[in-house]
Amino acid sequence: MKVNIKKISELSGFSPATVSNALNNKKGVNHETAMQILAIAKEYGYISENKIKCIKLVSYHDSGKIVSDAPFFNNLLESVSNSCRDEGMDMKVVNLYRREADYAQQVELLLQDTSAAILLVGTELSEEDAKAFAETKMPLVLLDCSFDNLPFHSVLMENENSTKQAVNYLIELGHKKIGYLRSEVTSRNFQERFAGYEQAMRQHGLAVEKKYCPGIPVSITGAYETFGKLLEEGRELPTAFLADNDMIALGVMQALQKYQVRIPEDISVVGFDDIEFSRVFAPGLTTIKVHTKELGELAVEKLLGLIKRPQCVHTRTQMYTQLVVRGSTAPLEK
Repeated sequence: MKVNIKKISELSGFSPATVSNALNNKKGVNHETAMQILAIAKEYGYISENKIKCIKLVSYHDSGKIVSDAPFFNNLLESVSNSCRDEGMDMKVVNLYRREADYAQQVELLLQDTSAAILLVGTELSEEDAKAFAETKMPLVLLDCSFDNLPFHSVLMENENSTKQAVNYLIELGHKKIGYLRSEVTSRNFQERFAGYEQAMRQHGLAVEKKYCPGIPVSITGAYETFGKLLEEGRELPTAFLADNDMIALGVMQALQKYQVRIPEDISVVGFDDIEFSRVFAPGLTTIKVHTKELGELAVEKLLGLIKRPQCVHTRTQMYTQLVVRGSTAPLEK
């Protein structure tokens, strides 16, 4: 018997829309209903225990302030989508929201679907919440995140050495008072970037001063408004700033310009990601380029390999970044 969503609807008594939503991990389906539909789909062969039919790009949200409409993640999604299409694989996007009441049930339903492989965007994922995914038998690759104590196949960017390189570059320009614009929302990536900054500063005998490391919202508008208030209060500035990402850097640059602080003559600014806005802003933002397209392609490649060889040894793949110098940095004026 050829089984499709219409047939599962007839067998289960639920509408085709409900069946489709349940099989695609969409919100609004009762957990018990979803499990019934999943069981029927398995029983009648719509979900095969042995054949992967698609890749589910699972975006995990905690605060939702990092993984949102930020250009970096839109570019990553586009890269994964294009790679799946090139490989002849269907792709479905699933959003998991940690703070929703049915989160645990959504994870259970996701991991019951043996017809799909999972590409889990774990930017906001904590080690504790990652445990639910670590023991799955399904092909799963963790993207943009990794955990030292959990056995994941993972693909991510280099963070610590990237910010070390940026600090070294600023020091070569003569800067010694180098601050860091920290996101108010924590993530493993941001923690590693700040750690690289701290290490590089201490290696050069330079102080990491709290007054030069303010907490800033992760959006351009939020960064602009918050840093503007700091400038109104007369906050002392270093001669250079690194930022957790380009969104923060660009918002702060707007605030600096509003208060007639010249970039780069008075202060140099370095971002992280190299989003499109960084190239067209005036002055252009010096930043750490993440090869987003290649990151998505590599993750899909790794997942497809895992589908073919599910018992292969867990590996962590890190992609190097590139410092891109533009007009927002300059030698320190003496």
